[in-house]
Amino acid sequence: MDPNSVFCPNPDCPSCGQPGQGNIGVHSPKERRYICHLCQKTFAETKGTAFYRLHKARDVFVLVVTLLAHGCPLQAIVVAFGLDERTVQAWQKRAGEQSEGVQKHLVEQPRDLGQVQADELRVKTQRGVVWLATAMQVSTRLWLGGVCGVERSRILVRNLLAKVKAAACGAVLLFCTDGFAAYPKEARRAFREPEPTGGSGRPRLRPWPHLLIGQVIKQYAQRRVIGVTRRLVQGSEAAAQVMIAQTQGGGGINTSYIERLNATFRERLASLVRRGRALARQEATLYYGMYLVGTVYNFCTHHDSLRRPGGAGEPQWVPRTPAMAAGITDHRWSVAELLWYRVPPPPWRPPKRRGRRSAALKGLIARWCPSSTV
Repeated sequence: MDPNSVFCPNPDCPSCGQPGQGNIGVHSPKERRYICHLCQKTFAETKGTAFYRLHKARDVFVLVVTLLAHGCPLQAIVVAFGLDERTVQAWQKRAGEQSEGVQKHLVEQPRDLGQVQADELRVKTQRGVVWLATAMQVSTRLWLGGVCGVERSRILVRNLLAKVKAAACGAVLLFCTDGFAAYPKEARRAFREPEPTGGSGRPRLRPWPHLLIGQVIKQYAQRRVIGVTRRLVQGSEAAAQVMIAQTQGGGGINTSYIERLNATFRERLASLVRRGRALARQEATLYYGMYLVGTVYNFCTHHDSLRRPGGAGEPQWVPRTPAMAAGITDHRWSVAELLWYRVPPPPWRPPKRRGRRSAALKGLIARWCPSSTV
């Protein structure tokens, strides 16, 4: 047990989410519990991880989650491990919630994305049709997130673009999609930032000056593609070609990278198989399964196109995951490491009270959140 590697999970504690501050101690080595000397709260070693209050063996849990993340049907896991079907479903939700937290904490951070591609998947369920919309960074093959909806509508696109904006900065961005008409308008609406005026009221929203929007429109006849039209909806052709050369090495506007990722989702998420008997019953099952597969793809899977030449003392080619290529981590995670990762809660905020703050409260603010006004 290493007290310096954990943080206090109590949201009312000033040290909440801050590891290595010297306030955490070992409360019970036998029960694997820590104690925060600031708020005097004790917590289990597994608090904040996917193993919290798990009543089965951890190695079995990791193995089942690994199989779920690589396309093994739930029914096969039930037969092989002798588990109840509801237990496996609960484990998939637990792992999906953990993966969603890791994705939001590490991936949805502002960075220079370069080129982003987005697409949707039409999924049959036992209760109808559900749409999955996903997006990825082309240069690093990093999956940026996804959303679910019962309709292929503007709301679905708007929710997806909110995740893309959370992972993007104001640099040059080439956003490529299919021919769905909602994308250009929602992209112009999403990629805006407030323009400070110094006056009162809501500031005016200014669109990103370096936003490029491209679309790939396919013509179908008898369920076969008979033609493809590529167009640049917003921006200059020269800027788009420069971005394409930097992120994919050349070519034109396309959505091939996100379509390959969609094929990976269909391969690794059993409920996305086009013709099968493992259809999902609820939308939440698809949502958490999508985040489990996407996060394992980002952190735990080597991508052949991302390998780099090895240096001194290294093999000829060094494999990399999308998270390694994006600079988020320096090694390939195991599934167990993903499930053990502690996502820090929101930082502590001083309580708002009438009157003057006490000296004790001012000392806590100066020690744990110096950016706040005392």
